[in-house]
Amino acid sequence: MDVSEANDNKPLRGGLMVCGTTSDAGKSHVTSGLCRLLARRGVRVAPFKAQNMALNSFVTTEGREIGRAQAVQAWAAGVEPEVAMNPILLKPTSDRTSQVVVMGKPIGHLDAAAYHELKPALLATVLGALEDLRSRFDVVIIEGAGSPAEINLLDHDIVNLRVAHEAGLSAVIVGDIDRGGVFAALHGTVTLLPDHYRRLVGGFVINKFRGDPALLGEGTAELERRSGVPTLGVVPFVADVALDAEDSLALSGPRPRPFPGDNDGAAGDRLDIAVIRFPRLSNVTDLDACAIEPGVDVRLVDAAAGLGCPDLVVLPGTKATVADLAWLRERGLDVAIETSGALVLGICGGYQMMGRHIVDEVESELGKVEGLGWLDVETEFRSEKVTRRCEGTVMGERSHGYEIHHGVVTRGPGAHAWVHLDAGTYGLDTGPGSEPEEEGAIDAAQARFMGTSVHGLFEGDRLRATFLIEIARRADKCFIPRGVSFQGARNRQLDRLADVLGEHLDLDAIDALIARGAPQ
Repeated sequence: MDVSEANDNKPLRGGLMVCGTTSDAGKSHVTSGLCRLLARRGVRVAPFKAQNMALNSFVTTEGREIGRAQAVQAWAAGVEPEVAMNPILLKPTSDRTSQVVVMGKPIGHLDAAAYHELKPALLATVLGALEDLRSRFDVVIIEGAGSPAEINLLDHDIVNLRVAHEAGLSAVIVGDIDRGGVFAALHGTVTLLPDHYRRLVGGFVINKFRGDPALLGEGTAELERRSGVPTLGVVPFVADVALDAEDSLALSGPRPRPFPGDNDGAAGDRLDIAVIRFPRLSNVTDLDACAIEPGVDVRLVDAAAGLGCPDLVVLPGTKATVADLAWLRERGLDVAIETSGALVLGICGGYQMMGRHIVDEVESELGKVEGLGWLDVETEFRSEKVTRRCEGTVMGERSHGYEIHHGVVTRGPGAHAWVHLDAGTYGLDTGPGSEPEEEGAIDAAQARFMGTSVHGLFEGDRLRATFLIEIARRADKCFIPRGVSFQGARNRQLDRLADVLGEHLDLDAIDALIARGAPQ
């Protein structure tokens, strides 16, 4: 009897935690793939990550901020992202501090010691959010963070096996064999765990394997003999799956690109888009939609010598606008961009840099700082953070996106708006009689520099095609859109991931762990 037949007799209910031996072991991919597999079978499933440290984030329909990875996992599950799926989000602002976002709203900027002291109080928030999801969904797939065996952090754990223990759930541990040492990493992880956490671990998943699984020989059997934990699958390295990056640390891995077959019959000139890789780069996923377009090359640049002659330069979002502006100048990238002759687009923090001045008493606390002067705008950072979804008309196309920013931008007479948002979707004035908001700026003199506070605009297929055609026109090129659907491309990625997991994991064993909960 296969898994689907078993589910016809007894609906699957419960939960499972997906931990990893290290960061970037593949927890997010396994969680996303399991969510898609379960959703295909008619199981109402939700993702959950208690605490996410990421600079790529998303705004839910209720205006709450969560990690981008949890939004992708929700889409994999076929449900709307919500704040309960990621109750705590840490957004690093320096090597020592992060903005702490609790249930979608920031509560302050804390260093590691201050946040560590806050953790016990946050545990109730985490468990409450998880219980809420479990009351409304059949299954919750919980992603851990880093490693569950950080023995210096176990007493204050609020994201790994402490959560599974409190919720009475089993766990699997994912190991990255591509980095080497996977057997030691898996065995060492369970060995370091205290007994009450060790017994929760019901299986290992070996991830990112290249080559013939027969080469593993008796390794998995010996691993089980020594650790008492079976290996539930060996998942191959999949080069053509590149989901939205959790944060800038994942940018060295696979990035979105056109699917095989999308280039068939492609014609016209190629477009070159250079994205500045700020140290505190955030929401770089804004450009993923352009990267899946046949004929468009999207590359990250962190040095003036690497800029070349792009058709478009993008200054993306950043969680440290003033600090990253200084970094841009130190590297000579400001001069290189200005003299390149390319069209320049700033998004959120990148947009704020392009103005005359930035007044920041919130993030950097440096007060008034001189901007790049490319746009007749000024930015004032305010304590209240704007997090909202928005819709409107951009370049003649209906579009939607979301905003996440402390900086409020004001245009001067030398700049014109190019993003026209519907009433009630921007700013704080959403009452009766609210007028549509004219957002963003494009310089009136050359129409070469442009910016917006809205993320996600290019996920709209019609706007993306219109924008790319305009880039080509300005560069005296001919670009022919292929009619690629961004949503369709994302779904193909998720389906591809689910297919791989379905082929290489013991799904009956996974089901059993979900249903049994923690061993009694």
